[in-house]
Amino acid sequence: MKIAKRIFAILIILAIGILIFIYYGNYSKGTRAGVIMKISEKGAVFKTLEGQMNLETFGAVKGDNYVSETFNFSVEKGNPELVEELKAVALSGERVNLKYKEKFIKVFWRGDTKYFATGVERLPSNQNREEKKRTYPRN
Repeated sequence: MKIAKRIFAILIILAIGILIFIYYGNYSKGTRAGVIMKISEKGAVFKTLEGQMNLETFGAVKGDNYVSETFNFSVEKGNPELVEELKAVALSGERVNLKYKEKFIKVFWRGDTKYFATGVERLPSNQNREEKKRTYPRN
């Protein structure tokens, strides 16, 4: 009887450890470039911040519709600076690099996607790119 209780306790502890790893662990992280199209708060009970980015692939993605060229992401609560920056670049229409992490699972109280924005980097405008091209190579 004692052995069965110990095995049961070990299984419970192992299951809890696996669930914690799956909930808090990151499957991958990366960067995507494009234009932020929207940032919105969704949900009736559990409010989540959701965003959509136009990847501007110009036909590089196989697909017949515009939806295949978008990247949907969520923003975790407790990061108001990131939310304000995303709103600012969405209004300006400038091209950005969106840094994100991908979770193992999607849970409804955390967001509509497994992808969570962790940072945004504004890309130089075309004018700045032209100036940089003219200054290289440096002698």
